[in-house]
Parts: sequence; structure tokens; C-alpha cells
Amino acid sequence: MSADKSGQHGEGVLDRVLTLEVVRVTERAAVAAARLRGHGDEKAADQAAVDAMRRELNHLAIDGKVVIGEGERDEAPMLYIGEEVGTKQGPKVDIALDPLEGTTICAKNLPNSLAVLALAEGGSLLNAPDVYMEKIAVGPGYPEGLVDLDTPPAEMMAKVAKAKGCKVNEVTACILDRPRHAKLIEEVRATGAAIRLIGDGDIAGVIHTTNPEDTGIDIYMGIGGAPEGVLAAAALRCIGGQMQGRLVTNKDEQRERAERMGVTDINKKYSMEEMASGDVYFAATGVTDGNLLQGVRFGRNTITTHTVVMRSSTKTVRWIKAEHANFEKFKLD
Repeated sequence: MSADKSGQHGEGVLDRVLTLEVVRVTERAAVAAARLRGHGDEKAADQAAVDAMRRELNHLAIDGKVVIGEGERDEAPMLYIGEEVGTKQGPKVDIALDPLEGTTICAKNLPNSLAVLALAEGGSLLNAPDVYMEKIAVGPGYPEGLVDLDTPPAEMMAKVAKAKGCKVNEVTACILDRPRHAKLIEEVRATGAAIRLIGDGDIAGVIHTTNPEDTGIDIYMGIGGAPEGVLAAAALRCIGGQMQGRLVTNKDEQRERAERMGVTDINKKYSMEEMASGDVYFAATGVTDGNLLQGVRFGRNTITTHTVVMRSSTKTVRWIKAEHANFEKFKLD
């Protein structure tokens, strides 16, 4: 079953047939990880998702390069930054991926674990180093330029409330529950605004801002992974919204890593468009149940998956609930 929310139709370098192909990639990764959810083994669940996603990517008719992956080559044997995937018989594309967003969430069988993939025209995605990123994001429908990383939290809450046409105490911010956010949490709560603290999964946190009526989240704030920031920006490019990101490098080694990846201004505030430009596909399949997607269901004779897939050039959002009767195709090699 699927439902479309489409804007004007347009075609970029990427073929529309890739829509279902990218869905198959995240479906396979989600099912592989879901077999291990609740087992308490983060590494095993992540490795299962990585292996499944890599196999499916290599079936795609693309000349793909991983720009956001599981780490650098020496750290990750598969889906490392710079790895080439696909059949080489299609368009050159950048790939950003998180085969298991929220490894701890999956291991504990908590909400909002996802298998995530973004695919864009070559050279379109920010080649972000695996460091922290300060982020702020809202969904569509707000005046341009609403969010700014340098705006004090109290002022930011007031601006969101004014733009939304409500009181500050009716605004909810999503923030990762981390010690580093103690001051931010204190400042936001002092305004009277509410906070949704999440233990992990900040890609889902950013996406939740696009549908506050269902998720109850108006704005995402705080520091998380830079790779996840690029993936979140790719999703917002497709749905609409605003986002800024700025790398956080506290060690010389982190700054050197950023420089090796082409970052010349470590203090630069990246807009959503600078993190994900060109024609972008984004897909996410639920591993565990969450506000955005249902988790994988294992029935007696079927496996059910729930996926959202989007494209920036057409502003199409598809919600796909699929029943898979063929268990063989989901078996691990």
C-alpha cells in the first residue's frame, strides 16, 4: 500500500525506477537487524544490517560512492567512506547511509530504530567526517531563515512560537538525552517550552519536526553525529523544512580528519542545501516501532515492513507497507 504527496513533477539525473530499488535496500537491512532486536548485542545487529545493505546496493544499476558510511576504510571492512558500490552501469551517485540508526535502540527493542539510505547525484552530499555536529531543524511552513545555530535557545523558542501562532509553552523541542545538553535543556525549559528527550536516533528526531501534529515535535536542537546530520538534511530536502549544521571538533585528530575530507572552514554553518543538494532520494525502513514508522513484523508466513521513501526533485513522499511472502530472499548469506 502506498500514498503519494506529490508536488510538481520533474526528472533529474536519477531514474525514477530507483524509487523502489532504494526501498529494497533499506527493507533488507531493517529485516536483518530486526532479527536481532532486543537481544542486547549492538555490534551483531549493526553488522547484520551492514551486510544486508551492502549486498543490495551492489545489485543497483548505479556507479555509487559511499560518502557517509560506517567509518573510514581501516575502521570498517564494509560500507566505509570511499567504498564503491553498484553495478557501474548507471548514473554516478553519492551515497549516505546508516544501516542501523539507533544500534542501542535496536539492541534494547526501544522505539525509532531505522535503516536509512540517501542517494544523490555525484558531488551533491557533504562529505562529513565522523565527528559531532551541532544541529537545529524545523519542518516546512515557517518563514525562511527562522532557525540559526547562533540564536540563543530562549529567543529561538519565542521565534518558533510566534511563527507557529501559539504560546511558548505549546512548543516542544526534541533533544538527545546527553550530559552535554544539560545547559541547553535548562535554557529551553526556562522558557516554559516542553522537551522530548530521546536516547538515540537523531535522524528520526529531525524528521519528526516535519509532522508536529502527529509527533508532537516542533524543533530539533543539539549535538549529534555529523553523518546523521547529512542524512537528516537529505530527508528535509525532500519533505521541506530548514536546517543548519556546524561541525564540532574538540581534538586535533578530529580537525585533521575534517581537513582530509575537504573541510576548509571548521566553524562554517552549513545550510540544508549545502549538506544535501541536487536530486536526492531518501528512504528509511522501521526496525522497531516508532512515531514515524512501524517496525518489522515477523508473521508465520510473511514479513511486513514499513518504509518512507522521498525524492527532492518531485517532492514526492511515499509510505510503503509491504508484505513479503518469500522468506528465502531475506535469508542471510
